[in-house]
Amino acid sequence: MKKTTALLGAILLSTAVVSHAHNIQLNADLPNVNVSQKGELVLKNQDISYQPWQASQLKGKVRVLQHIAGRSAVKEKNLPLMDAIKKQKFNAALYQTTNIVNADDAIFGTGAFVRSSVKDAKQQNPHSQVVLDEKSAVKNAWQLKEKESLIVVLDKNGKVKFVQEGKLSPTQIQQVIELVKRLVEK
Repeated sequence: MKKTTALLGAILLSTAVVSHAHNIQLNADLPNVNVSQKGELVLKNQDISYQPWQASQLKGKVRVLQHIAGRSAVKEKNLPLMDAIKKQKFNAALYQTTNIVNADDAIFGTGAFVRSSVKDAKQQNPHSQVVLDEKSAVKNAWQLKEKESLIVVLDKNGKVKFVQEGKLSPTQIQQVIELVKRLVEK
């Protein structure tokens, strides 16, 4: 009886864990999602405007996509990866970083700070694609965890080649850099 109860408990626990996992599959396109409120930041003469953004637009370049909750602690989780990418100085014609910030998953009262921070990030990295998601559209469509970071590597055809939620280890950071190098060379 104890073994049956323990087994049933383990099965229920594993089912609960699986039900909270993202729905992003290796070697497939990202699930499509539209961000129509705010969306992609467009920089023109130091002025920022917004345009709708869709995941289906991510073809044509190799990309590292980072989706983060609008919290500084979450942003810092994969800062070592972002720093490693900057050091590589990948060819902008072949590579682009896409940062999606979920302003809906921010600490209460910090929304204005998150929006300002996102604008600053776009101005400091004009070659990067920056998306402001105020309604958790991406988090919901991809079934992501709250208060978390997601890293995805896409090939130039928009196919997922790496996906990881949470903080990447130094080994995973190196894996991502080597993968991007190989994909850019293809």
